[in-house]
Amino acid sequence: MAACAIAPALSQTTFGITVTNRHDKAKTNTPIVLNLDEYGIDVKSALVTADGKETACQLDDLDQDGRMDELCFITDIGADESRKFEITLYETGRPKKYEPQVYVEMLLSNKKIKKNNKQNLYISELTVDNGTNPYWQLHHHGAAFENDMVAYRIYFDHRQTVDIYGKYKRQLELKETQFYPDDRQKAAQYGDDVLWVGSTLGLGTLRGWDGHKPTMLNDVEKRSQKIIARGPIRTIVEVKDKGWTPQAEAPGATPIDMTALYTLYAGRRECSVDVKFDKQAEDLMLSTGFINVKNSTEFSDKRGLRGCWGTDWPVSAKDSVGHKRETVGLGICIPEKHIVSEEHADKDNYAFVVKPTNNELHYKITFCSDNETFGYHSDKEWYDFLKEWKEDLANPVIIKKE
Repeated sequence: MAACAIAPALSQTTFGITVTNRHDKAKTNTPIVLNLDEYGIDVKSALVTADGKETACQLDDLDQDGRMDELCFITDIGADESRKFEITLYETGRPKKYEPQVYVEMLLSNKKIKKNNKQNLYISELTVDNGTNPYWQLHHHGAAFENDMVAYRIYFDHRQTVDIYGKYKRQLELKETQFYPDDRQKAAQYGDDVLWVGSTLGLGTLRGWDGHKPTMLNDVEKRSQKIIARGPIRTIVEVKDKGWTPQAEAPGATPIDMTALYTLYAGRRECSVDVKFDKQAEDLMLSTGFINVKNSTEFSDKRGLRGCWGTDWPVSAKDSVGHKRETVGLGICIPEKHIVSEEHADKDNYAFVVKPTNNELHYKITFCSDNETFGYHSDKEWYDFLKEWKEDLANPVIIKKE
């Protein structure tokens, strides 16, 4: 990943784009993403302006081959409105540091440091062989990422669970709390872990499916996590299962490589989950969904949008000292083309059976904490938000090059 920049005019291309919102509702913090392949230059830096004012942007090398693949920025746009932007791409230049609006980290646990929010062994990626479980060697058990509204982490083990961290105030704070706020930070209303996930689906975790229940991602030759993008506009974490054999005990089962990108934009609650397979996967049955929070109510439109609202301890009973019960709203939105079935809630999960199309699988997850001073505080409010969220996703902006 590299931040955008202003560069000397050596080799460059400049063009305009028009972004149009044909929906009858305004959009806020809408991601605008341009694929750089069509522009024919090795982009090193970029400048985005609208009405003569610079807009923070970001360049990302998604496949890590040394060439930038995408340019992104975010914008607000009114109902039935169009906005024009001027884009300049440069083959040279020094990175310009925009104000960070997101943050991501991976750390190894430093046993010499006893405080959970003072760890210092930062890494960008880790790959382990079959039979190796780094869960306890990684601080907060895997990559963690945030914007000023929400924070997520992904367990680095056979569960690969997506877990959440709720906030009181809109601010970046993981660099200070490292997912484990101390007493001083809690008194200052920093956020905390707000969900106990155990071996459930957590929030939008992707698992196998044995015909009856979700299955863990065992039988993997190599498992990895990698930070692909660090901001300032979005974070991207890659989770790869190389040589995964779903239902390894089944006759004729063969391994497949599965790569998932978890993307979080500034100012957005949702995390996008985009999964690709290296070979034919049309018949591969998978599962996702979210935990059945204790005493939760449920909402579903029966067309891929599902949510719950409930209250439970955010940690196991033996670790509950110093914690309070937490109320959360969870949500998932899955395109209907991927849905095989919406399963009835059991004691653990609200689950879906899903399948790839064209060897890809895409869905989005979101949540809120009742602690938020800026969010939602009842199941009705939360379910109303989920309906608006799906409507917003179903009406993307149109990007036209001038």
